[in-house]
Amino acid sequence: MKLNPKQISHLRGLAHSLSPVVMIGNQGLTDNIIKEVEVSLNAHELIKIKVAGDDRDARKAIYQSICDSTNAIGIHHIGKQLVFYRASDTIKEKNKIHIPKL
Repeated sequence: MKLNPKQISHLRGLAHSLSPVVMIGNQGLTDNIIKEVEVSLNAHELIKIKVAGDDRDARKAIYQSICDSTNAIGIHHIGKQLVFYRASDTIKEKNKIHIPKL
């Protein structure tokens, strides 16, 4: 799925009020964290993650790894906050978040 800048801006605005649902500690990105991100994306579609540590390059690598391993779209990365979106992949469920077609 490809989003245009207006759609990303819309999702970024929705994510502003979210609290982090996953916290990544000093051990970095583990298989258990990837599983937790998958569960959170399936439940909420739009999630915020908080990363501990001051290494900017490590946070960028985590951001990219999560996108690659979960097929999520990276919406926002600022400081220690990461925001991801993935539409619900079950046919029975309607998407929880409506993205305007701009």
